[in-house]
Amino acid sequence: MLLAVTRQHEVAANWDAASLLADGSVSPEAGCRELPGCWGLAQPGPGPGDRGPCYAVPAAVGPQLPDGCKAPRLVCQLHFTSWPDFGVPFTPIGMLKFLKKVRTLNPAHAGPIVVHCSAGVGRTGTFIVIDAMMDMVHAEQKVDVFDFVSRIRNQRPQMVQTDMQYTFIYQALLEYYLYGDTELDVSSLEKHLQALHGPTAHFDKIGLEEEFRKLTNVRIMKENMRTGNLPANMKKARVIQIIPYDFNRVILSMKRGQEYTDYINASFIDGYRQKDYFIATQGPLAHTVEDFWRMVWEWKCHTIVMLTEVQEREQDKCYQYWPTEGSVTHGEITIEIKSDTLSEAISIRDFLVTFNQPLARPEEQTRVVRQFHFHGWPEIGIPAEGKGMIDLIAAVQKQQQQTGNHPITVHCSAGAGRTGTFIALSNILERVKAEGLLDVFQAVKSLRLQRPHMVQTL
Repeated sequence: MLLAVTRQHEVAANWDAASLLADGSVSPEAGCRELPGCWGLAQPGPGPGDRGPCYAVPAAVGPQLPDGCKAPRLVCQLHFTSWPDFGVPFTPIGMLKFLKKVRTLNPAHAGPIVVHCSAGVGRTGTFIVIDAMMDMVHAEQKVDVFDFVSRIRNQRPQMVQTDMQYTFIYQALLEYYLYGDTELDVSSLEKHLQALHGPTAHFDKIGLEEEFRKLTNVRIMKENMRTGNLPANMKKARVIQIIPYDFNRVILSMKRGQEYTDYINASFIDGYRQKDYFIATQGPLAHTVEDFWRMVWEWKCHTIVMLTEVQEREQDKCYQYWPTEGSVTHGEITIEIKSDTLSEAISIRDFLVTFNQPLARPEEQTRVVRQFHFHGWPEIGIPAEGKGMIDLIAAVQKQQQQTGNHPITVHCSAGAGRTGTFIALSNILERVKAEGLLDVFQAVKSLRLQRPHMVQTL
């Protein structure tokens, strides 16, 4: 088995000291590129590789060799694709899933696993230490990261190069210890649900309640909410506790001479296969509707998913940001309604959106945006059945295939509860189709690391 813990665009065939930055990370132009002839003795198999959100598994088979030579051997390469150019992954969840995949695919009779990154020390060492310490947890119920890193550095210098990589090892082990393996095969879902509805060691809670309680361990990073907590921007929030993190907030173009106009209460959220595939945002307020349409235009969104009514229980939940007939203009953007159809519990509205900028070319001034307005969510509680939401996700995916995979704007009222539920379910269903696996707990946990309070209730 061959493991790659780098990305092809980062790399160069020859390694030298200049390839290391001051912090020991790999520069984007240094590493390991797929050279001509790399597959000389093992061409990728004809079938598509198994591709997850963080790794790729191209099937590789041995060639037909002359008589008298050894029989071909199957070699499986797993390529971890979500390690950033600098630093470490934002969360260890992907690495733990990758490790599980490695262990599942590597047969008991196999020889050593070949692990490489670029120089074969930083990311490679990090991977090896996490794998070994997980074995130590099972065997001895303890870990000794310092001792193990010291020992492997005697075997190969500079293994685990940076303090960030060293910290990441502990983060991965803590994640594994606190939450364990919550992934399951889709065929065992019904049995798992029955178990979750049974009592736990905490007899006052059923398993589902206990699993949801663990999500409270996901700390809200208030120190990363500085922009949203500025007085000028707090006025733009429906719920002051639900604002974006600075590291993944959606940034608008700044209006000339107008401070804070680059802010909107919206967060980029990763999809199953694509980073920043969703934009999670609140329902626009009367004074933020122009920002909403600027966001849709600037980030080339062709799809809007609305999961609330304009009013619920006689309370304003979302400003009606579209015209019921004709057109309406917000700032430099005009929205004209072209069609409005109701299909079961979903209203599908097509808008012709025009950017009123005289210097722009005609083909760059207009765009059709489709809104999917889901009416199947009751004012209190959740939908009685999941079919309506599944139909909505299918319709949205079809629209994305036709218009290109630009970000999908998803909103309810605060941009967390129903919005998080839609995105989580969308990502989970994508993984079920691709891998036959699901992990509801980690799917929701991942969302909460990207925007606070995503999926608010049990």
